Amino acid sequence: MRPTDARVLLTGATGGIGQATARALLQAGAALLLVGRSAERLEQQAHQLVQAGSTANRVRWTQADINRADDRALLAREAQRLDCNVVIHNAGVPAFGRLGALDPGAIDNVLQTNLLAPMLLTQALLPRLQGLPAAQLVFVGSVLGSIGLPGFSVYSASKFGLHGFAQALRRELQGSGVQVQYIGPRSTDTGFNDPAVRHYNQATGTAQDTPETVAGEILRLLQDGAAERFLGFPEKLAVRLNGLVPQWLDGSFRRHRESLPAHPDFDPSPLKGTSP
Repeated sequence: MRPTDARVLLTGATGGIGQATARALLQAGAALLLVGRSAERLEQQAHQLVQAGSTANRVRWTQADINRADDRALLAREAQRLDCNVVIHNAGVPAFGRLGALDPGAIDNVLQTNLLAPMLLTQALLPRLQGLPAAQLVFVGSVLGSIGLPGFSVYSASKFGLHGFAQALRRELQGSGVQVQYIGPRSTDTGFNDPAVRHYNQATGTAQDTPETVAGEILRLLQDGAAERFLGFPEKLAVRLNGLVPQWLDGSFRRHRESLPAHPDFDPSPLKGTSP
């Protein structure tokens, strides 16, 4: 789709990738409905985009939490009112660390936000999108949705699920006017990564892209209509190998295992009352 024909509903608009994507889309001529949980940040973002040269009628925003059924219904109404023909599912939350160290509530939130909410929002939007001459659903996933790394078991589960959902839905809707696309960025230099992840990336030699690089690839995906795209090398190669013979890569992640934070319940000092 040509960006000038795109009216985009963008979730996670105030995050690092979201902000860069909003700028890239607007510069290319698209119209945007920015979605996030903070009205203050959305209003500020919209103002900055207009100040940077975008016309006000191409930038709208709606405060919504995609985990809430009422807010998903609100977005469906706003998408219809603004005649949105592109949905970019970009909202997400992180999870990093050994499984035993993760809070059960945080695990639930990651799976809810990264997987279930995009599925339910898509379900709410789909009837109208199917009535349009052409529409696109873009799911922003991760290379960790195709490669499971130590320390990212929960996050990978959410993104593996999103990847599978996008793939199955693409095949389900083939022949209709709705294109389903998936993009898998590698690690991206944004506030999404806390200090523990940054230390892990440095210790394992993990490369990072800028959010502008990811935004440029999202724009390219919108234009060329590719079904899937993964970013970075050797990540793209690893995705292919992991899909064919995943056990071949099992021995490649020793440094990643050793770079994980220690379990908070583990005391490495000698046990009291025992001999050294």
